[in-house]
Amino acid sequence: MKITKIDVFMLDAAEQRELRKPVICRVYTDEGLYGDGEAGIAFGAGSTAAFGMVKDLAKLIIGLDPMNIEFIWNKMFKSSFWGMGGGAVVFAGISAIDIALWDLKGKALGVPCYQLMGGKFRSKLRSYASQLQFGWCDKIGPYGKPEEYAMIARYAVDQGYDAIKIDFTQIAEDGSRLPKSECEGIPSRHFMNMVDSRMKAVRDEVGWDIDLIVENHCRTDAISGTLIGELCDKYKVMALEEPTIPMNPEMHKIVRDKIKTPIASGERIYGRWQYMNNFKLNNVQLLQPDICNCGGLTEAKKICDMAAVFDVTVQAHCAGSPISTAAALHLEAAIPNFCIHEHHFRSTQPSLTRLCKYDMQPEKGVYFIPDRPGLGQEINQFAIDTALMHVTVEENERGL
Repeated sequence: MKITKIDVFMLDAAEQRELRKPVICRVYTDEGLYGDGEAGIAFGAGSTAAFGMVKDLAKLIIGLDPMNIEFIWNKMFKSSFWGMGGGAVVFAGISAIDIALWDLKGKALGVPCYQLMGGKFRSKLRSYASQLQFGWCDKIGPYGKPEEYAMIARYAVDQGYDAIKIDFTQIAEDGSRLPKSECEGIPSRHFMNMVDSRMKAVRDEVGWDIDLIVENHCRTDAISGTLIGELCDKYKVMALEEPTIPMNPEMHKIVRDKIKTPIASGERIYGRWQYMNNFKLNNVQLLQPDICNCGGLTEAKKICDMAAVFDVTVQAHCAGSPISTAAALHLEAAIPNFCIHEHHFRSTQPSLTRLCKYDMQPEKGVYFIPDRPGLGQEINQFAIDTALMHVTVEENERGL
């Protein structure tokens, strides 16, 4: 069996198009099999870079045996030159192709991807409703008032979720985006009172038995992140996510050393080498690798196994298309140190669910692991026909 061509698509996410353009690759073989993978930096700024990176890496692997996943991973990592320096763009490209190869191999052998990782520890995954500041399902935000945070938290809990995640710093009281400058350094008393009132409103509404994850999106720094961390201690928060920019792991450690709430991080870290520095400092307790960014399923499994050595639990960052959701479910089923699954607000929207063959949603806050071969998910013909960009790579360019 050999790889004959690779299609790269930038998909149209309709009303989410401005901020979210899923980048998908489909790897084909001479035996008629194919596998789908996703590059994770397609939301925010970076979709065209991810598209180009997948295209460039595809040229390195035409003609290779797709079953040799480790060999191909190392070829992309080392022959791309920039791979050995890490970074979002090159690792997103590696991730997309790697995930597609796992999907293809599972189909070739007739088994789900989790079987290729050693089998599953569990058949269902507890999940949390993520990013409620933007709304949930058909209750569309953004929300700024404390009573609105209470309302949307109650709405998610009434659907069966016993855990939710909210960024209390992202939206101003009038519903507009709050500038990042308001969240850094020594924050104003008004800002801290706003965050406090929102946390209190949620706790008053849903009680103390519901797990609450507080998301900071790196909008805070060691000073303001620590102050919000103290509020997290006050309201018995499950984890505080990205209180500082992850490029300097010691800043996360400053926050961690001053609060009791566990720290969550990892979606903007690439490759096992960058994760290792965070583990050694003991500054993350809930690891959040993005399988579509960190190096694919090959690298994510290594990272999660390494995390277990440092008593770190795992929740895959999951904010892309249904392809990324499927990859996360297989990884989380196969590792011993799974904690909880992220069900992102955007994943509930038809603009994304319509792009794939199956609409995989949790039931009362619980995800069930697909048993179909490979990922058990793939893009559909509608996604292909409406793609914003598409290129086919069929030739192997030598010399890299």
